[in-house]
Amino acid sequence: MSASAGFSGFFRRVGAMMRKEFLQLLRDHVSFATMISIPLLQLVLFGYAINTTPRHLPTAVLAYENTSITRSILAALENTKYFAVTHHPRSAEEAEHLVRSGDVLFVVEIPAGFERAVRRGESPSLLVAADATDPVASSSALAALGRLVETAMVRERFVIDAGPEGSGLENQPPAFSIVTHPRYNPAAVTQLNIVPGLLGTILTMTMLIFTALSVTREIERGTMEALLAMPIRPVEVMLGKIAPYVLVGAMQATMIVVAGVYLFGVPMVGSLGLLTVLTTLFIVTNLSIGYTFSTLAQNQLQAVQMTFMYFLPNILLSGFMFPFAGMPTWAQWIGETLPLTHYLRMVRGILLKGSTMSDLTSDILGLTAIMLVAMVIAVKRFRQTLD
Repeated sequence: MSASAGFSGFFRRVGAMMRKEFLQLLRDHVSFATMISIPLLQLVLFGYAINTTPRHLPTAVLAYENTSITRSILAALENTKYFAVTHHPRSAEEAEHLVRSGDVLFVVEIPAGFERAVRRGESPSLLVAADATDPVASSSALAALGRLVETAMVRERFVIDAGPEGSGLENQPPAFSIVTHPRYNPAAVTQLNIVPGLLGTILTMTMLIFTALSVTREIERGTMEALLAMPIRPVEVMLGKIAPYVLVGAMQATMIVVAGVYLFGVPMVGSLGLLTVLTTLFIVTNLSIGYTFSTLAQNQLQAVQMTFMYFLPNILLSGFMFPFAGMPTWAQWIGETLPLTHYLRMVRGILLKGSTMSDLTSDILGLTAIMLVAMVIAVKRFRQTLD
């Protein structure tokens, strides 16, 4: 056999294998879609949804008087582009509830008699309380408060003139001062924000993978026939497969919480019982979603691919890596459909703020709704036959 004939046969065989792989890839629609969609998804999320200097952050204004200076301060706040006044609480208790529930990140308190004190040159204090559980979200906005006094007073006709040099007026104090109060994490310790988030992230990843492989594993091992021959309903199969992993997830959560408290100094301000109940709800929700993937996938590879595709937006749009409030509105809408978004608010609220069930009602209802939808889809999709 000549060398040219050998090379010809070599390339012919390699070409045949290449055609076979391309055809097999095109037939595997899930794998092919994953290869195309993941780069596009990453490009869109990192290019449009991710913002490391968040702006238009939700802010509550507790004003005990409605005067021209009050309105000038509100206008100056919004002109910084970091604050968006979304709530006007009527009491300090209502403002506290807004912060603990995560509805606002800042509370600006304008005391009674503020304008009169400004006109008298008494330099009163304006209090700005910040939710500092996420230092990235609050630090830039607090830094922007430096020019708030000047910006607000420029809008007023009685802005204090420093006067000519040597007149003594140039040493006059500012019209008012701003007192910032970073709450829950005043030292901006990164671990206090990251460790509670890791609890939700690790549970999401492990719970999805465990159950995403449950049904496809039965099919590939050939045990699905025996399972279908049993007098058992789809919902009973789902609950039976999910229950053991609830205990596994509880063990993982316990280890992470204990490590967070004793190794990283994460405080336990709220109720441990409430954290346990809501963590169990979160675990069941992720297991239900993973089980849904297992009923949609044809093999274990597809199940893992679906899990990864779902995990990527969870970690990027939930507020774990980047401030949720700084994302565009469409990204926040997507984030609200993800279990990790609601759980991060709950776990950070309980551990760092001492949030109660009434503070977390909206997130509890959102997480419950996601769980019920996933369970219904999983039961309906469960294969009664091998067809």
